[in-house]
Amino acid sequence: MPVANSIAAAAGHLTEWRQDLHRHPELGYEEHRTSKVVAEKLRAFGFDDVQEGIGKTGLVGVLHGRNGPGDEAHSIMLRADMDALPILEETGLPHASETAGVMHACGHDGHTVMLLGAAEHLAETRAFEGTVYFCFQPAEENGGGADAMIKEGLFERFPCRAMYGMHNLPGLPVGHFATAPGPLLAACDEFEITITGLGGHAAEPHDCRDTIVCGSAIVQSLQTIASRRIAPRHPCVVSVTQFHAGDANNVIPQVVKLSGTVRSFDEEIHKAIYTEMERIVSQVCAAHDCTGEVDGGHVYYPPTINDAAETKFCVEVARELAGEAAVQDDLRISMWAEDFSFFALKKPACFVMIGNGDSALLHHAKYDFNDGATPWGSSFFARIVEKALPVV
Repeated sequence: MPVANSIAAAAGHLTEWRQDLHRHPELGYEEHRTSKVVAEKLRAFGFDDVQEGIGKTGLVGVLHGRNGPGDEAHSIMLRADMDALPILEETGLPHASETAGVMHACGHDGHTVMLLGAAEHLAETRAFEGTVYFCFQPAEENGGGADAMIKEGLFERFPCRAMYGMHNLPGLPVGHFATAPGPLLAACDEFEITITGLGGHAAEPHDCRDTIVCGSAIVQSLQTIASRRIAPRHPCVVSVTQFHAGDANNVIPQVVKLSGTVRSFDEEIHKAIYTEMERIVSQVCAAHDCTGEVDGGHVYYPPTINDAAETKFCVEVARELAGEAAVQDDLRISMWAEDFSFFALKKPACFVMIGNGDSALLHHAKYDFNDGATPWGSSFFARIVEKALPVV
């Protein structure tokens, strides 16, 4: 079954909506304009209810089928994320970000509009039985917006039996889909290491306790955790991404701060990484006559684990839509992370990748969502609803 005719016909205004959101990106928990735009469109579509301010700037649209509301067994939830990233855009496109230093470098503008496209179509047809909840989530990028919505009673207020989400994938052709049952994306969190020594004049390093040298040694040593301390059968990543020290060329700084991210698929491995990190920091600092402190576990996202039955269902829907050859059901695990994982801990869920074509990579200053993918994503969401909640 190809892209729905009404969705194909809507491609022009869906592109306009997406490019408008791209011009006005907002960081996590600051998606005030985005949330307002979404809410206005859902109400214009004729949604039965739209509830805003869930998880600060999140919202949920409620749409009932032909015969009215469904109970939990006859209700599902679809999710899109809305936030942008603190990156200076370098695309040079007519619809480039108008907010300096902020851009949609991960395609959440496209995710939002794909779900809006499905919402518009389903509000017109009501070709399903039961209730669909359209979840527009804030702060996926490091803010844990999914967890915030859950803690504010998402599933108590909108009871459903299953949940579905989607993310674009550069390199995968437009019109293609990919997923897999079980572990799909890694758990992640952030850490900060504070190293304290004895600052002083750079001309007299013998009278100092050099935090720069100590910090550099720690960065090098942390790379041995994944390569030498964790068994190769356990995928994991320890990346130092920031090194902050000093303000003058002739001063050895008193304090150095390192920060970064840890990725894994196993809670025990995650704990083991931090045990090794504590050991390394303690011993390397002692060797340099400094002190060190590890502060970890910030914004922890659990691994994203797809439910086997829901994944099989999503693959069947995608193949009906795009054809057998355009759907991959054995996508390799990735060390990316997604806070859709919080939803998947609470409900049977499936997270699917949709092709973005030959674009720049995610989180790159030259990235842009491919508007050609929108009708495919909207049709996929719509077919999920029509197949999961069939009219009888």
